[in-house]
Amino acid sequence: MNAKLMSAAAFALMLALGTSCSQKSDQEAKIQALEEKIAQLESKGSSITPVNAQSTQAADPSTLGSFEFPEMEYEFGTINEGQIVEHTFNFTNNGEAPLVISNITASCGCTSPDWTKTPVKPGEEGFVKVVFNSTAKSGAQAPTVTIQANTNPTVTRLRLKGTVTPKIAGASAPVGPVKR
Repeated sequence: MNAKLMSAAAFALMLALGTSCSQKSDQEAKIQALEEKIAQLESKGSSITPVNAQSTQAADPSTLGSFEFPEMEYEFGTINEGQIVEHTFNFTNNGEAPLVISNITASCGCTSPDWTKTPVKPGEEGFVKVVFNSTAKSGAQAPTVTIQANTNPTVTRLRLKGTVTPKIAGASAPVGPVKR
């Protein structure tokens, strides 16, 4: 009985060793084949382009507008919570084609943009108006608007920057129980 168990264990061990050796030699063969392929590609001097790479072409300047903002950041200083800040960023189209703003998004719900909706011809001016509502905001604030347009680069960001002083708790009404 003991001999049967020992021979079964020895057989299982030999089977496991034989399998791992064949797997090891199979892996070594695959690694060797890959190394040879890499060496072959390198010797040809070819560049490897990933399968999912997208081809890009340089944009034709005659189809692009170009923003020129005198300022891209507006410092509104220190305001009290609840105040609303409005600032208009004016720009000139210095491109060769009419500049078209396709979309503007704000960084948060406290900020809302408005902009020139019609194409801005080369040499003409347009605007981006940003409104920041400081209700429920306090401390340093830097809301941004992201502009998507037919420019290079296609995305431009404008920023408001300042500090919001929180409302003083209890200034308008007493807090807690009132003794009489």
